Amino acid sequence: MRTIDFDKGNSLVPAIVQDANTGKVLMLGYMNEEAVAKTKEIGKVTFFSRSKDRLWTKGETSGNYLEFKGLKVDCDGDALLVDAVPHGPTCHTGDDSCFGDSNEPVNFIGQLRSIIKSRKEDPHEHSYTSSLFKKGINKVAQKVGEEAVELVIESKDDNKDLFLGEAADLFFHYLVLLEAKGIEFDEVMNVLKERHK
Repeated sequence: MRTIDFDKGNSLVPAIVQDANTGKVLMLGYMNEEAVAKTKEIGKVTFFSRSKDRLWTKGETSGNYLEFKGLKVDCDGDALLVDAVPHGPTCHTGDDSCFGDSNEPVNFIGQLRSIIKSRKEDPHEHSYTSSLFKKGINKVAQKVGEEAVELVIESKDDNKDLFLGEAADLFFHYLVLLEAKGIEFDEVMNVLKERHK
């Protein structure tokens, strides 16, 4: 990785945050050396707030944090591009981005993945998803197979609503299977991107 030149901007460099899945620009903040180190340490994007004159982790009060995925330094070393997965709206106004752009549907997929992960790490007694994880990988894989067969059956008919319902069921259980296997959705997307070349 290129060296970050913190001296040019009095210890601060602009940090453009983009969604790691969609590539959409979400916000602009400023980072100093400590903010970069904390971001890497805790896995949540952290800035230096010029107005508060302190480190500020995005989502520390709202819960709408940015899950850190990677960082690139520009050719001059005085600007950063931060890849992150948003957990909730990025902007304080409730918008997906601070520039008013929509980040759907991938933003929702990110939220759904976050919920699935939390049901695995912190099981809820009455949660269907938690019950799948509790039954183990064989049951999770079996459910994906069952939902795939149901989708195939519905595809032979002309009921769009039933087809969409089965497609959603299959996709949900597929995400649960990825989580059970410890595989990131992005890893699957990378395979598809490589095949597309």
